[in-house]
Amino acid sequence: MSTEQPLSHAQSLFLKEAFARGYLHQCTDVEGLNKAFAAGPVTAYIGYDCTADSLHVGHLMNIMMLRLFQRTGNRPITLMGGGTTKIGDPSDKNEARPLLTDEIIAANMAGIRTIFDRFLRYDDSPTGAIMANNADWLEGLNYIDFLREVGRHFSVNAMTKMDFVRRRLENEQNLSFLEFNYMIIQGYDFLELSRRHGAALQMGGSDQWGNIVQGIELGRRIDGTELFGLTVPLLATASGQKMGKSAGGAVWLNADKLSDFDFYQFWRNTEDADVGRFLKLFTELPIEECDALGQAEGAAINEGKKVLALEAMRLCRGEAAAEAAAGAAATTFGGGGVSADLPRVQAPAGAIEAGMGVQDAFVAAGLAASKGEVKRLIKGGGARINGDKVEDEDLQITAADVDADTGAVKLSSGKKKHVLLVA
Repeated sequence: MSTEQPLSHAQSLFLKEAFARGYLHQCTDVEGLNKAFAAGPVTAYIGYDCTADSLHVGHLMNIMMLRLFQRTGNRPITLMGGGTTKIGDPSDKNEARPLLTDEIIAANMAGIRTIFDRFLRYDDSPTGAIMANNADWLEGLNYIDFLREVGRHFSVNAMTKMDFVRRRLENEQNLSFLEFNYMIIQGYDFLELSRRHGAALQMGGSDQWGNIVQGIELGRRIDGTELFGLTVPLLATASGQKMGKSAGGAVWLNADKLSDFDFYQFWRNTEDADVGRFLKLFTELPIEECDALGQAEGAAINEGKKVLALEAMRLCRGEAAAEAAAGAAATTFGGGGVSADLPRVQAPAGAIEAGMGVQDAFVAAGLAASKGEVKRLIKGGGARINGDKVEDEDLQITAADVDADTGAVKLSSGKKKHVLLVA
């Protein structure tokens, strides 16, 4: 099975645009997949294990690819890993994931599902998206029957050559039998989705290539079905930082995990070298417009960052949230004022009225991890209260500092991190 076929030879509308936007990394059989697209709508899936109650920006590229897949006349499946989450995908980890309870998995799944409604259309039409859960077929498996039907098609010799297996073994890191089974279970998912929904294509991150190929081989050996695989590149910023992370932690897609203002600012703070690339990946603007915005130099590149932030916000959080976040940023950074749309953190009851130390305030607001960090921030000139630089590390915040309109005190760490500490 070739992994080097030139993706630039793509013929279908989906593959052409996916390649032009930078979504594609590897394909198992470009020519065969082109023929499948020419024959009619193709059904494809991406799996999402429920290890947290939201996805993050690191998942956004493959969500955008599913959206493009549907817009170009095909049927996407979002596969919830209600079953596989009980094992945990070991392919990107150097140690076992903690085992989650059924209740936590169900709660995480509910949080993740809300994301897809913004990106995909779920209905019974030929291109309507399907929401599936692999617990529906995995939890009822008979172990002996599964080994006889499925397990015999997997070679331990080949499995031990998988990158994550070899890395664990070479580094003498534990790899449990439970984790070792994950690739078999994922391959079986492809077989089941092929049988139940006619899925012919699995897509995912490049770290999933080996698991995808295993599923393709399983479908061929058991059902004689022709299946295909596509991967997206693992994305990093121009400076090498893993996409989906920021200095403050994961950049969550759900608003209850990360405020609209902080989500907007994540995109607004994109590195200059990434603007054009991210516009093509995370918006639906024409490619020519993305390139033009990304090629600007000096201060002019900021226009591209604003467009990126606004468009990404519209897709992920909706029009109203996008406009509010853009307005809050303009007020905060442009006019030096206080915006009610900044992240809000409740101060301890009565603390501000009684007089709250600036060090306690910055820690409570999540702008610093410790009082020592606040002292260093003040010494470096990066701490501000209502726009005024803090000079005294023993300063007290009182009711007189509370803005009448917002009922809060604006705390700033540097030029980009702002929080309203609510009295």
